[in-house]
Amino acid sequence: MQDQQLNFLKTLLETGSPSGYEAEIQKKIQAHVETFADQIDRDWHGNLAATVNPSGTPRIMLAGHCDQIGLLVKYIEADGFLRTMTIGGWDLQMLLGQKVQVWTANGPIPGVIARKAIHLLSKDERGKIPEIQDLWIDIGAKDKADAESRIEIGEPVTLNLGYQELLNGLACAPGMDDKVGVWVIMSALERVKAGSPQAAVIGVSTVQEEIGLRGATTASYSADAKLGIAVDVTHATDTPDVSQSQHGDIKIGGGPVIVRGPNSNSRVFERLTSIAKAADIPYQVNALPKAASNDAAALQLSRGGQATAVVAIPNRYMHSPVEVISLQDLEHAAELIAQFCLSLTPDCDFTP
Repeated sequence: MQDQQLNFLKTLLETGSPSGYEAEIQKKIQAHVETFADQIDRDWHGNLAATVNPSGTPRIMLAGHCDQIGLLVKYIEADGFLRTMTIGGWDLQMLLGQKVQVWTANGPIPGVIARKAIHLLSKDERGKIPEIQDLWIDIGAKDKADAESRIEIGEPVTLNLGYQELLNGLACAPGMDDKVGVWVIMSALERVKAGSPQAAVIGVSTVQEEIGLRGATTASYSADAKLGIAVDVTHATDTPDVSQSQHGDIKIGGGPVIVRGPNSNSRVFERLTSIAKAADIPYQVNALPKAASNDAAALQLSRGGQATAVVAIPNRYMHSPVEVISLQDLEHAAELIAQFCLSLTPDCDFTP
């Protein structure tokens, strides 16, 4: 991955963007895509759409959601500790002992999440999975007045963000879900711009996916596209204690996953796999017998319906502080999608 592209990925991963609080990351995405997009649109919902060849035919929408799971400050205790509610789907055990950032109007404030030390827990408490009301954030405030002078009710919280490389081209960070999807679609769009597209290609950084595919629902209506590709993460099953017979044989570093099932148009699936084979792009296939729990479900049902596909990035430890992906999988996904978009002509027919 080139330095400029890696820096863009790091920027995404180091910017807090819980669902409903994506304005800052969208500014940074806009600054990146301004170097190659023909048209950029921001809507009042918060979505950002970057388009190449806007008058082309057919119209295809690429969707990756920029929001991440997080917390929301709900109450400040008399002693200055913060009580929160969850944004999105958390395994609350993952929050114990974590460093966090409260994203205030004056910048992030560091804090920690904890509960009573193990020495002070009763036998029953030690065996109990905590509820969100059992946890608090300690920012070091002296009291409620001190905390209220720095933090307001309704401000969002994320885990301590950052990027760390592992062995063999793997990388770790909170929020890989789905900032890697945004990276893929915008990198694909940049490659399309360097080609000679006949299609109008609309890359949309969508909002509020983690609380119900909300951004993709509105953005796909506005895009009025005939085709759609959603790029999100999927579970890598190459770790201990994950059933491949139930969840598929998905290896990190094995290439992007092209999903097959009712949420994927069969002819779009066939073209994606044919392009991958012809270009020697590694890919994997996974079966999904229902609507995807990602932006593809919204794309497929927009207006008169889009011919939709899901291209997914294998991800270990989803919705945790240590999500792991392969940088090569990102590169291969961006190249596959770019070649698919460049293959489109006005006479394409994706009727199943």
